[in-house]
Amino acid sequence: MITDTIKKFVSRLFSPAARGPQRIARDKHGIDRRNVSRHAIKVCEVLRQHGYEAYIVGGAVRDLIVGLEPKDFDVATNATPEQIRPLFRRARIIGRRFQLVHVVFGQEIIETSTFRAPASQDQETDEHGRILRDNVFGSQEQDAARRDFTMNALYYDPHNEEVIDYHQGVHDLKKRQVRMIGDPATRYREDPVRMLRAVRFAAKLNGTIDPATRQPIETMASLIENVPASRLFDEMLKLLTCGHAMDCLRQLRADGLHHGLLPLLDVVLEQPGGERFVELALERTDSRVRAGKSISPSFLFAALLWQQVESRWKQLREQGEHNIPALVQAADSVLDEQTEKLAIQRRFSSDMREIWFMQPRFERRMGKTIYRMIEQPRFRAACDFLQLRAAAGEFDSVLAQWWMDLANGNDATRADMIEELARLPRDPAESSGPRKRRRRPRRPAGQRDQA
Repeated sequence: MITDTIKKFVSRLFSPAARGPQRIARDKHGIDRRNVSRHAIKVCEVLRQHGYEAYIVGGAVRDLIVGLEPKDFDVATNATPEQIRPLFRRARIIGRRFQLVHVVFGQEIIETSTFRAPASQDQETDEHGRILRDNVFGSQEQDAARRDFTMNALYYDPHNEEVIDYHQGVHDLKKRQVRMIGDPATRYREDPVRMLRAVRFAAKLNGTIDPATRQPIETMASLIENVPASRLFDEMLKLLTCGHAMDCLRQLRADGLHHGLLPLLDVVLEQPGGERFVELALERTDSRVRAGKSISPSFLFAALLWQQVESRWKQLREQGEHNIPALVQAADSVLDEQTEKLAIQRRFSSDMREIWFMQPRFERRMGKTIYRMIEQPRFRAACDFLQLRAAAGEFDSVLAQWWMDLANGNDATRADMIEELARLPRDPAESSGPRKRRRRPRRPAGQRDQA
């Protein structure tokens, strides 16, 4: 016990932070100020003008150093939220666990936080050690120590274009290595989501997780179950849209982290064709992310859960349930089971249902039905989903392409396609459907009596 204490003391004594921060010049870190958000620079300038320190921090600095385009920009300062808010025309304080200020510039929000102190004995935690409330302010050095990974503990000063580095984060970035600040097991107890973040950063950077940082993950994976479902959803969405989603999912499964995120994923991947379908969906998502195109969370989760929905849909039909009611029941049961662990927002689950419920309608091309489908808000997304099913061998590729051409066409093109379809011989497979029973004409009362 004493030996361990001495080792920890010596480790802290000779740690990079104990020797003071490195101040890395522009020619060493390589950040081009022109790639930095002008609004983030503006926030830093305003805070400096009022006597405060302010730096661009976190993922933006990390991404700029490795040559990626940041999704957003955050600022850290020694000003408190109450001191920050009056300095900007559009600013609001948010959060309970972490109080932040959102400074709004049109469509861009600059998240501005106060330097925080590391976790202490007085901070509110749950029985597993997860921090529930953390608004203890501190110095920049303390703020760097409480951040999760060395690559996220970097402070970019847009005034002199220096990067301040307390934990050799720039060195780790150059090596593409994800390394925890402090004792990994303790830091995972404080916030189990850090295990997911380690996997995501390693995949995003095409790098590795430091052995000491990886070692506790397998034994502590169950702590993910204690994280609020809404926060898990946010983290899962980041993981699936990082541009390396399939690599992330494989690593999650290898480390036993997937159980609290997509409980049905193992079942999906064990089904014939299940893994191929998921791979296709994630490959297309990754290619869109890398091309800078937008991503629909509804479409993504609809694709990940489709194999399970389709399997249950088939079972219900075999039990005698009608086609559409069976699909509705299958979708509801899968979503109910999934949202126990992962809080898929209602607006996303509603869109997912629309995409799923349109799939049987693609099998029949009838004039009035086609026009009604075109008017549906999720028609294009449903056509994209149909293309995915065709690529996986679930649907006729020629028919799927006809629907996609219809979705891409203008009003005149669509009218021509539907008119041409009407002139073709009717395909029995498309026209087959439940026949309506003809009502027998009612006979006059007198004739009924005679019968």
